[in-house]
Amino acid sequence: MILCAGESLIDMVPQDGAFRPLAGGAVYNTAIALGRLGQPTGYLWPISRDPFGEQILRPLAEAGVSTDLCPRTDRLTTLALVTLTNGEARYSFYDEGSAGRMLMPDDIGPLPDSVRALFAGGISLVPDPCGATIEALIKAHHARLPVMIDPNIRPFFITDPDAYRARLSRLLPMADIVKMSADDLEWLHPDLSAEEAARRILASGPLLVLQTGGEAGAKAIWAGETVSAPAVRTTVADTIGAGDTFNAGVLASLDRQGILSKAGIAAITPAQIHAALTLGAEAASVTVSRPGANPPWAHEMPQSA
Repeated sequence: MILCAGESLIDMVPQDGAFRPLAGGAVYNTAIALGRLGQPTGYLWPISRDPFGEQILRPLAEAGVSTDLCPRTDRLTTLALVTLTNGEARYSFYDEGSAGRMLMPDDIGPLPDSVRALFAGGISLVPDPCGATIEALIKAHHARLPVMIDPNIRPFFITDPDAYRARLSRLLPMADIVKMSADDLEWLHPDLSAEEAARRILASGPLLVLQTGGEAGAKAIWAGETVSAPAVRTTVADTIGAGDTFNAGVLASLDRQGILSKAGIAAITPAQIHAALTLGAEAASVTVSRPGANPPWAHEMPQSA
């Protein structure tokens, strides 16, 4: 199975003068998208015993995602209070001492042999102790398992940019696949163009650097010529969870092609990369066509997927 290690939380979204709680989190969204696409998937993140923890667990169970590796805790679920200013979302996090924030190495047991790939990223990489714990997990397993990382950088959540850039400088070379948006690349390397930044990351060790650009589609920078795939045209409700779903589509495609392994990614061809980017784009197009992070089920995907 593909193990997704990283944050889940509750987004408190404004609705009719009050707030509506919605389960979310970048890595959580990717896990659910993978499960809905029919891929064997596991999730690793502390889940609170509070009512919000139960709300987080339900969609995972419905998507067939294993939560056997999730430690349960009496610490509270992280809340992200969303406010809209001229249509732009701003977030206030209630995270100090939360279930996820306090993830420690002792909370993670041995990974079962069924784990064949590791996905990580999101804001779970930023604060400690959880950030250091996920870093240690990747360090312990990257030599054996293919690793995909999507930092999904949220500058408002980063209190020490230098420390986080240092963490990414350690993490990204341990990944086989790195996904970055143009905004991520600009934050990480403000002195470089997006192309230059992607190639600098590639030179540090990953085999594929995937750059996403919304309507501009996605491209893969790797040892060969750049491979591109267009975005799938659709009526956009919002873009919440689009990148997370794209990640799931890429991983699902690699798995279905039988190349989700260290050796498989090392020997990947342009056609295989294009197929992965295409499935990612097709899955993301379904998510953006409806409100919130609501990834497609396998039966909702285009026939080409």
